[in-house]
Amino acid sequence: MDRISGLSDELLAKILSFVPTKVAVSTSILSKRWEFLWMWASKFELEKNLFGSEIAIKDFINKNLPLLKAPVIESFCIECYSSFQPEDINRWVAITVSRFIRELDLDCKWFSFSEPAILLPSSLYTCESLVTLKLNGKKIIVDVPRTVSFPSLKNLLLGSVTYRDKDCLRLLLSYCPVLEDLVIHRESSFDNAQPIVVISPSLLRLTLPIEDDGINCPGEYVLVTPSLKYFKVEDHNGRFNYLIAHMPEVEEADINVDEYLERIFESITSVKRLSLCVMYNIQDGYLYRDGIFFSQLDHLKLCISFDYWSKLLFRLLQDSPKLRVLSLTVDIEGRFKKYEPINWNNDQISVPSCLLESLETFEFDGYMGKQEERDFVSFIIKNACHLKSSSITPCTIAEDYSSTNSSDD
Repeated sequence: MDRISGLSDELLAKILSFVPTKVAVSTSILSKRWEFLWMWASKFELEKNLFGSEIAIKDFINKNLPLLKAPVIESFCIECYSSFQPEDINRWVAITVSRFIRELDLDCKWFSFSEPAILLPSSLYTCESLVTLKLNGKKIIVDVPRTVSFPSLKNLLLGSVTYRDKDCLRLLLSYCPVLEDLVIHRESSFDNAQPIVVISPSLLRLTLPIEDDGINCPGEYVLVTPSLKYFKVEDHNGRFNYLIAHMPEVEEADINVDEYLERIFESITSVKRLSLCVMYNIQDGYLYRDGIFFSQLDHLKLCISFDYWSKLLFRLLQDSPKLRVLSLTVDIEGRFKKYEPINWNNDQISVPSCLLESLETFEFDGYMGKQEERDFVSFIIKNACHLKSSSITPCTIAEDYSSTNSSDD
C-alpha cells in the first residue's frame, strides 16, 4: 500500500484543499475511495483559466456546490462573468454562508454597465464565521440591511462596488468590531458613497486607491482610525477633501497624492517609514505648515516627479531628526521645468540635524544629472557626518531624456 493511501480521509481532504480546485476534482478518477473525497475539501478557487470557460465554472458550481460535504468552507473564491445570472450568484453566496464560510472572494469586475445589478443575500450580512470578505465590481450593490453582524470579520476589500446609499459604508463598518485590514478602491465618484466615512477603533491597516474618473465631482474622506499602523492613499483624482483624525499609532505610510498633502501629514506625525510621491508642483515655497514634525521618522522614500522637489525634501529633512535612511527615485515621466538654484554651501543654510547625527544610508535611483539633483547630492555628501553607505544609480535612458527635454533645464 502506498503512503498516500495509508492516510486518513480527513487528512487527504485537507491536502486537496491546498491544490487547485480542478486538480482536486480530477482525483475522483483514481479509485472508488477517491471518487467523492474532493467534496470534503474546504477551499475552492474557481477561475476561467483553470476551468477553460465561463460555462464550465457555472455548471460546476450549480452541480456541486450544494453537495459539498465539508462542514466549514474555509474559502470560496470565484470570478463571475456576464453570462452568470445575478440570482445564481446570490444563491451561491447564500450556500457558502450556510456552510460557515470564513473567506469569500467575489470578483465581478467583468460585468458591463448593461448587465443587471448583483444583490447579495441578506444572510451574508449576519455571517458570524466570516473573517475575510472581498467584493470587486461596479455591479455589486452593497445594500446593508437593518440587521448586521460581522463579529469575526478582520479583512475587508471593497473594490469599485456601488453602495445603495451614502450611509451604507459607514453602517457596514460600524458592525465590524474586530476589523483590522480595510481596502476601499474607487474608480468612480458616482458610487453613491459621499462622503467616505471610516470610523473604526480596531483598524490596523487602511488602503485607499482612488482612480481619476475624469469627472469633476469633488468628495470627502472622513477617517477616524486611532489604532492604525499602516496607511496608504493613492489619489489620482485630486478632487477629494480629507478630514483625518490624528493617527497616533501609525508606523508606516505610503502617500501618492495630487493635493492635500498637508492634511495627510498632520495625521501621521508618528510615522517611522514614509514613502511619498507628490504629483503636483510645490509653488511659491509653500510646502506644509509649521509645527508638523516627524519625530520618529526613520526611513524616507521620495519619488521625484514634480518641480521644486528639493525644497520639499529639505524641509522634510529639517523636520525628521532621527532619519537614518533616505531613498530617492526619479519618475522619468515627471516634467521638471522650474528650478530656483539654492546656494547649498551658504553658511546661512542650517544643516538638518539628521544629517549631522543620524543619517546612515543614502540612495538615489534614476539619477539624471540635472542641476537640482547635482546640488542636492553635493549637499548630502558634504554634510552627512555618519553616512555608512551611499549609492547613485544613473537613469538608463537619461541621455535620451536629456535630448528630448533640454529646453526644460
